[in-house]
Amino acid sequence: MLLDWFHQQSWIELIGVITGLLCVYLAAVNNIWNWPLAIISVTLYIFIFFEARLYADMGLQFYFLGANIYGWYFWSHRKAPEVKVPVVSITTKQIIWTVIAIAIITPSLGYTLIALAPKLHYKPAAYPYLDSFCTAVSLIAQFFMARKIYQNWLMWVFVDIIYVGVYIVKHLQPTAFMYAVYAIIALVGYLDWRKEYRKQGA
Repeated sequence: MLLDWFHQQSWIELIGVITGLLCVYLAAVNNIWNWPLAIISVTLYIFIFFEARLYADMGLQFYFLGANIYGWYFWSHRKAPEVKVPVVSITTKQIIWTVIAIAIITPSLGYTLIALAPKLHYKPAAYPYLDSFCTAVSLIAQFFMARKIYQNWLMWVFVDIIYVGVYIVKHLQPTAFMYAVYAIIALVGYLDWRKEYRKQGA
């Protein structure tokens, strides 16, 4: 039965899952090679989420693509190869702007998805406002990761748990499994980055 289930899965989705898991693990252990694997994964998920009518998630992958290229550059841009870009903590100003951004992006994007899909002759968006909320949180979390703000991992834990439920309902079981693992890795990443941040302070 497990073999039958495996054969029913999309190869594109399975490759996206494998590269996605590897890139998040490498990011959690602060390894720069997370970025090229992330680029492969998000490129595949542009097509996967289009088929699933998760248009906000599909659009998010284009952002991730650019953010991953930026993150690869930012992590590489240091004075000496052996010196890592330091981990930093979120500021009060960043928290305030995060809340404002999510409050604006979620309803705006949700309404746009509902209004735009018929005009582009797409099928109606699935869960437009929930999808938009998760997209807004992910946008900011990805930026914080690229800037090495260690609290980005808490945002990923939160949004990954929501995504697990969405992908189960959309019959994307391998992707749901991937996001469940993402949530665990994100928690480990948070603890590891926080430890490194405190070590830097010492």
